[in-house]
Amino acid sequence: MKRLLSGLGAAVGLAVSLMATQQAQAADQPQIKRGEYLARAADCMACHTAPGGAPYAGGLPIVSPFGTIYGSNITPDKDHGIGLYSDDEFFAALTEGKRRDGANLYPAMPYTSYHLMPREDSDAIHAYLQTVAPINRAAPVTRLSFPFNVRLGLTGWNMLYGKDVKLATADGKSEDWKRGQYLVDVLGHCGECHTPRGLPGAMQQDKRMTGGLLNGYLAPSLLTNDLAARGWTHQDLSSFLKHGMSAQGTMFNEMFPVFHNSTQNLNDPDLAAMATFLLGDQPPPAKVLSEVPLAKMTESAQRGRQDYLNVCAGCHGANGEGKPHIAVAMQGNTTLRLEDPRNLLRVIEDGIGEQKFAGFERMQPMPGFADKLSQQQTTDLINYLRQAWGGQPTDLLISQIEQLKADIPAEHKAH
Repeated sequence: MKRLLSGLGAAVGLAVSLMATQQAQAADQPQIKRGEYLARAADCMACHTAPGGAPYAGGLPIVSPFGTIYGSNITPDKDHGIGLYSDDEFFAALTEGKRRDGANLYPAMPYTSYHLMPREDSDAIHAYLQTVAPINRAAPVTRLSFPFNVRLGLTGWNMLYGKDVKLATADGKSEDWKRGQYLVDVLGHCGECHTPRGLPGAMQQDKRMTGGLLNGYLAPSLLTNDLAARGWTHQDLSSFLKHGMSAQGTMFNEMFPVFHNSTQNLNDPDLAAMATFLLGDQPPPAKVLSEVPLAKMTESAQRGRQDYLNVCAGCHGANGEGKPHIAVAMQGNTTLRLEDPRNLLRVIEDGIGEQKFAGFERMQPMPGFADKLSQQQTTDLINYLRQAWGGQPTDLLISQIEQLKADIPAEHKAH
């Protein structure tokens, strides 16, 4: 009888414990759901998920001027992930770049922007990450050359640059603008790529959002007037973030994972708020370009018209109109309107892989032409595209194109 009562007592205790756990989980559900949304807005998956790998299990190689850094495992695995992190330790990692063991994280982790994140958002993200499947796998070890491999040296770097990102005054701005500022400058950490960096790898805050180089591509300026000069409207920008495409083209290169893992999952009010912040409460008028007649183009651009018909028109249309589900239009394409031609050159030489966008929208893969066009043909084609639809009236020289090719990091050159 005594054993029976003891067994009943243990069973009741277990039931009470399970009930308390279920009640706690139920109470945490709003925070976990909110944390999942914030993790998407913060684009955590893009850097902490290797191609074909489990979500948040790390292993993605992030190429930097100082060497390759691997995204860490942030699943709740206790051996290789963040399963042992407390809320305090997670907040320190997110906003100060401090690991649980006290070591410094490399600033490929955008704690330089996240340092403005409030504690409640950090706690929500942490609560959500504790619910994803734990993956017992270590990410590859980051090995940088000396002196960049000395993590202790980052202590001084953090003192100088760790909290450089500061929010511009919001006086007189709408609530949408303020929400957009948080999403763009803090959670989305857009400035980490769209701001040039100096020799120590720190963002040049006096040139914030004016554009930055990333693995041989240009992350273009996101300044209001520059966006308007490239034809962006509030509606187009909101649509671009939601669907990965708009009249200005599609997301590609480093922005495609941002769309795939982050922006397509945000709600419409937040996407509109981001567009409001970038373009302002009173957006400037978007610049509209007219197609330039061939006879008014330079000789190089006129020769480039034939190269366009030979290798581009089959997908992009003889008159640059594009083809739905196949290739974007050249008319209004934002890449052609950049004063810096390096993105256009890289796309022509490297091509773009198949792109899967929201819903059933697809764009077929674009082949690269690095081994099919001569230096002169590449230059002529770029001049034609920029003059016909990019509003760029002058020629680029072969020497300028070749210099741009020489500037591409070796690991990112077309093979």
